[in-house]
Amino acid sequence: MKTFTHVIQDPMGLHARPAGLLAKAASAYPCQITVTTSAGTADAKRLMSVMRLAAKAGMELTVSCDGEREEEAAAGMEVFLKETL
Repeated sequence: MKTFTHVIQDPMGLHARPAGLLAKAASAYPCQITVTTSAGTADAKRLMSVMRLAAKAGMELTVSCDGEREEEAAAGMEVFLKETL
């Protein structure tokens, strides 16, 4: 399992557009990817699950990738989050 953290920089937080992009990016990998905040844990491949986190600017996300190609997924998701959130 590969895990990393990211602090949301976008002043709007993890709203609908970036949540959709996050789910799409996570779906490109075969491993299980979860996003955890102080509000709970979400399956990163499920838009509504990610939206339920209601993550705001300044919140820390912990992303975990577990399974096939987990290292590639963690690296890709980290780049995605830095560029998007």
